[in-house]
Parts: sequence; structure tokens; C-alpha cells
Amino acid sequence: MTSLVKLCLGLVCALALGACGAGNTASRAAMPDDTMLGLVQPDYSVDSFTVSVPKSLTVNEKNTYYPRGDIVWRGDLLGDRHAQVRSIFETSIRQAAPQIQGNRPVRVDVQVLRFHALSEKARYTVGGIHDITFRMRLVDAQTGAQIAPSKVINADLRALEGQSAIAADARGETQKMRITTQLTGVFISELTVPGGHQNAQLGLLQRINDL
Repeated sequence: MTSLVKLCLGLVCALALGACGAGNTASRAAMPDDTMLGLVQPDYSVDSFTVSVPKSLTVNEKNTYYPRGDIVWRGDLLGDRHAQVRSIFETSIRQAAPQIQGNRPVRVDVQVLRFHALSEKARYTVGGIHDITFRMRLVDAQTGAQIAPSKVINADLRALEGQSAIAADARGETQKMRITTQLTGVFISELTVPGGHQNAQLGLLQRINDL
């Protein structure tokens, strides 16, 4: 799908979602989710971690609405995007670790699969979704044995756009800060909540990214 088609679909979806949001929504008490029954409470602490951002992941620096590529990142100065993405993940895990205080020390191994934030053109006009995917495995820090099969985790985040993005930058709430905070929360959820992190449901714009 071309970038132009993605843009058009995105604009149509945004209008449709806005129209849907205009109606009144009744609030309801949360009901237990049967799919969560029987899940084990994680009991981990972070002993160490590794983060890999393979050089095979393609980088796109074009300032188009939807640059093709595995890594689209403009939240740091122009440079080694692989290293910049790795640093964001490392910071997030360090921030999460003090809040993960179980009895079983583990090494957290992360391999980034996709880190598609917004180009300047998209961020200051139509907005979009920060599309972030990574693979994670846990290794027992004492035995060196992998605890369970590796898991692919989606950590999508709705991006700010237009005047909202400009205002956020002015108060120091940059793309980098928002994504780092998002990933910190994802690691905490994944290592402390039964069933792990659940990716946000961000509507049709999110699904377009997967086409």
C-alpha cells in the first residue's frame, strides 16, 4: 500500500472515529475477564538485561507522511538510529526494574523488531500511531535456563499531532519521553501482571499500520 493511500485511509478513519466519539457512552462496572482465570502471578525481579536492535532493521529518514521502514525515529538528532532506539529501551528497563520486585531474579533479553514513530510531517499535521514491536525472553539468572518461550510484544502508543505536539514539546513532553514512559509501563506490566501487557486498541489507524 502506498504512503498516499495510507494517508487517505488515515484521514477517513480519523473523521469516522471522531464522529463515533460524539455519541454518549454509558459507563459500566468492569466485569471479570474469564480469559485471565488460571493465569499465574509473575514473581520476577530484574537481575540484568540485554537489548538488541539488529542492523538488518531498515531506517527511513524521509520526511513523508508514512515513511516505509522498520525504524522511523526523529526524537533525537540525526545519528545512529539503531543505537538511539537501543538507548530508549535500556532506559525504560532501568526505570521499570525498581518496580519489579519478585523472588525470582531474571535476565531480560529484548530484540527490537519495529520502532516506527512519526515523521516531522505526520507529527505536526495528521498524527498517527507510534508502532513499536519487540521480542522478549526471560532467562533464570541463577541457572541460565530460558524460563518460557520468547514472546512478541506490541507496545503501540497514540501519537500527539499538530498543536498538541507543539505544546507538548514546549513543556518538555517530547516523543522520546512519551515513548520511554510507555515502554517502562509495558515492562512493568509484562513482568508483574498475570497475562502480561495487553496492547492498546487504537482503532483503524493502528490496523492500517499492520497492512
